[in-house]
Amino acid sequence: MKRTLFTLAMVLSVAAPAMADEALAKSKNCMACHSVDKKLVGPAYKDVAAKYAGQAGAADKLAEHIMKGSSGVWGPVPMPPNAQVNADEAKKLANWVLAQKK
Repeated sequence: MKRTLFTLAMVLSVAAPAMADEALAKSKNCMACHSVDKKLVGPAYKDVAAKYAGQAGAADKLAEHIMKGSSGVWGPVPMPPNAQVNADEAKKLANWVLAQKK
């Protein structure tokens, strides 16, 4: 029984942050244009993670794109600024996006 509870606690401690950040992405309407694993209007988060994998400053760059928008990074469709996301939330979202794996 103790082993089962320990295993469950370990799973929840790993899954909870990922789910919380996905919930944040949903609450900030990020999922209207993005998906974790497929392109919608914008790129899939897994594609973004692959593009920026191992790059220094990637989280800061993505956080800035989230707040201020971007243009020409993924093609002709611009990403509008998301004024409802503050700097802490943008950084949390950027780190979550970068943690997505193919």
